[in-house]
Amino acid sequence: MAGRERLSVVQAYRFALDLTPRQERAVLAHAGAARVAHNWALARVKAVMDQRAAERTYGIDEVDLTPTQGWSLPALRRAWNQAKADVAPWWAECSKEAFNTGLDALARGLKNWSDSRTGKRAGRRVGFPRFKSRRRSTPSVRFTTGAIRVEPDRRHVVLPRLRRLKLHESARKLARRLEAGTARVVSATVRRDGGRWYVSFTCAVQRVQGVPACPDATVGVDLGVSHLAVLSTGEVEPNPRHLDVAARRLRRLARRGPLAGSARTGAPVGVGRCGGSARPARSGACPGCSSAP
Repeated sequence: MAGRERLSVVQAYRFALDLTPRQERAVLAHAGAARVAHNWALARVKAVMDQRAAERTYGIDEVDLTPTQGWSLPALRRAWNQAKADVAPWWAECSKEAFNTGLDALARGLKNWSDSRTGKRAGRRVGFPRFKSRRRSTPSVRFTTGAIRVEPDRRHVVLPRLRRLKLHESARKLARRLEAGTARVVSATVRRDGGRWYVSFTCAVQRVQGVPACPDATVGVDLGVSHLAVLSTGEVEPNPRHLDVAARRLRRLARRGPLAGSARTGAPVGVGRCGGSARPARSGACPGCSSAP
């Protein structure tokens, strides 16, 4: 590999978590803190915007209007730090990264909305950010600073304030790159998806640029529905149809109807896991040619 060019890419490593009830409550508390910070900052931004709009109708000069609230992350963070003692007296129980998660999401949303209105952002128009509901929003928290690492046993990870969390699977793929010095963890995001908790590590990875085995050969790839991919050489990659399989399982779970006891409480979890399993299965069906997110 000597003399071959290295490429710096951003890659995510996702692992399922095996949380205890106490750890799950702690993660939910951090996700709730992110939601509280997001909703408070959004309410403040809307209140200032509405106040300035009302003052303009009174004929007040621009210089005398209520001062604007900055939309950048540093500006929102400064406003939050001044008000957090009154808004969230329990703020010290959660990592500062939890509140930063909500403020960062709002700052990105406001920038996208502003760029969409002024034409700086291409594509469909972006709507104004909305308040996050406790019941409908997906619990998520992102860590960018502090102790973020994979334990030597490769079965546990360490995150700020959440401490040592057990994994459902081995993190050897990420651990090998970290030990070799070819990867650096940029952030870690804990998110609930389909009734299960996951941790995703966003890493800056140094890769050796690949050399094609047959540089003069050309193969066309046609992605389809009946077949996952058809090559110009005549080879056909069959479609595993993970979504159809998940839909059949979902119909079976839906036909169970209201049940008694623990089966009734377990049905919604089964439905959520059934729907959540189709997406990663489809994205991993053919990594070399699939365009699934």
